[in-house]
Amino acid sequence: METVTNYFELSPAQIEQFTALPALYRGWNEKINLISRKDTENLEVHHILHSLAIAKVESFAAGSRILDVGTGGGFPGIPLAILFPEVEFMLVDSIGKKINVVNAIATELGLTNVQALNKRAKDVEGKFDFVISRAVAKLSLFWPWIADKINSKSLGTIPNGVLYLKGGDVNEELNEFGKKVTIYPISGFFAEAYFETKLILHIPKKF
Repeated sequence: METVTNYFELSPAQIEQFTALPALYRGWNEKINLISRKDTENLEVHHILHSLAIAKVESFAAGSRILDVGTGGGFPGIPLAILFPEVEFMLVDSIGKKINVVNAIATELGLTNVQALNKRAKDVEGKFDFVISRAVAKLSLFWPWIADKINSKSLGTIPNGVLYLKGGDVNEELNEFGKKVTIYPISGFFAEAYFETKLILHIPKKF
């Protein structure tokens, strides 16, 4: 996990958890397609570090609740749950087989701050400080699913809302969305070429 440790200060326990991730995912990926099989060799940069880019925008306060929508194999939720052990993460996906694996990985890593549920975003109950996701839908479709699930009072340094991982040209999508969005190029945080076109979009609850 040398790439991750280049960018983040980690405890020995966190280093151990991050180091265990590649073998865990390779093993599970042979049973169920969590990520592209040809991409497993790029797991650290394309999936783990990409997920952790969110932490460069907002360092979640202890006691925060985070909802990861369309988590798939556990991204970005699992890496962020390792980084923020005092933050509660709920990971949801509509594919039950993937959620079963996410729960198994969380258990194997000893993550007590992760709950993974086989649900659609609109069916999730409760309030959260941030909703995170890796571009599961256009923002104009995504926002109505989760807008009523975000706490109004912010604990962190930026307003509560959505932190959305996207890639490429987002201008047309943002024009269609028509709400205030702050764009953070991930290339400003990480030097790897993979991140040249990768972005984080922050959409606050209050516009």
